[in-house]
Amino acid sequence: MNTEPVFAALSHPVRRRVVTILLDGEKTAGSLAVQFDLSRSAVSEHLGILRQAGLVVEKKSGRERFYSLNAQPLVELRSWLAPYEAYWKTRLNTLARQIEDENK
Repeated sequence: MNTEPVFAALSHPVRRRVVTILLDGEKTAGSLAVQFDLSRSAVSEHLGILRQAGLVVEKKSGRERFYSLNAQPLVELRSWLAPYEAYWKTRLNTLARQIEDENK
């Protein structure tokens, strides 16, 4: 799995916020732009990057374009991160046991 496009897309705080907003359902670029101090064209650029990473799907309806979240790349990213999560859980459990042993 190539995680580069997803990591790159999520590296910007505006794009992370767009992904979060799209959890509530599809939105137009205009309705997203009003939630930021950005122009509609700037938000469209961010949406394009999210679309290229596969995180956003665009649907045209008349003159409007609606954007919705495609969570599949996030599922794949979670799979990629799973070994690191296991590593930190093990480390934290070891630390907790050491603290408990010292407090006995």
